[in-house]
Amino acid sequence: MAMREGADRAASMSAQPAVPRAGAAAAATTGAKLTHPGKAILAGGIAGGIEVCITFPTEYVKTQLQLDERAHPPRYRSIGHCVRLTVQEHGVKGLYRGLSSLLYGSIPKSAVRFGMFEFLSNIAKDSSGKLDNKRSLLCGLGAGVAEAVLVVCPMETIKVKFIHDQSSSNPKYRGFFQGVREIVREQGLRGTYQGLTATVLKQGSNQAIRFFVMTSLRNWYLGDDPHRKINPFITAAFGATAGAASVFGNTPLDVIKTRMQGLEAHKYKNTLDCAYQILKNEGSLAFYKGTVPRLGRVCLDVAIVFVIYEEVVSVLNKVWKTA
Repeated sequence: MAMREGADRAASMSAQPAVPRAGAAAAATTGAKLTHPGKAILAGGIAGGIEVCITFPTEYVKTQLQLDERAHPPRYRSIGHCVRLTVQEHGVKGLYRGLSSLLYGSIPKSAVRFGMFEFLSNIAKDSSGKLDNKRSLLCGLGAGVAEAVLVVCPMETIKVKFIHDQSSSNPKYRGFFQGVREIVREQGLRGTYQGLTATVLKQGSNQAIRFFVMTSLRNWYLGDDPHRKINPFITAAFGATAGAASVFGNTPLDVIKTRMQGLEAHKYKNTLDCAYQILKNEGSLAFYKGTVPRLGRVCLDVAIVFVIYEEVVSVLNKVWKTA
């Protein structure tokens, strides 16, 4: 009897540590992949830098199409025409105009996004270490707002001004630092925060949609097996799906944000007035200008970022031991 009780106690004691291990495993394979925000910051920054170098030409074309207002004779007839005209006038490097501003911002942007998401998801996870779909949406929203205020708004404003400047008859921005100095000299620091409201709305909804879709797909794929490994190709497919959902969900906000940050932003009183002017002068379809190039860029963007992020995290987990 005593031996059986001792065996029962031993079995009970040996079984107890399995609960937190199972929770950790679940956390490592659900939407809240990382438990240490420091790893998320480093992995996110690396992923963001690589991604933007690959996909920037699609961002350039999207921005040019969104800035091409119907109030004047349209300069670009199609995506292909925009690419051809840019290459004819400025060479292939013209498709990378504004890359520096986006690159300087993309590394900290992704770092803030994933770091904040992991920080919030660690708080939101349930006792088993799992992040459910609804909570992932709120965590994504928080991550999007943080990146919008800290990084995205000034970065996007500078990028849009650089791209818009290239289409003018007498471009005045010769490089990133000279351009930033010129913007600050003429408009002050406030000039780098144009369209803040639209940017917060766009980035908040962007990441809320993306992390919600990504977490939902992951939870569906894993089912009742938190130890199931997710192939990088599946991660890429999930990321592309999440990116597409965010494009169809918030392109109107992206168009408004782009107009609020362009060189002619002075003609809009505020974000609502910008939306009203677009609707009045160009019709509702104008809110979806640049959807196709944006769809291509964002799907590729989100797929690449999540795959690289997961791979970098795997390496960091081997060399950076955390509790």
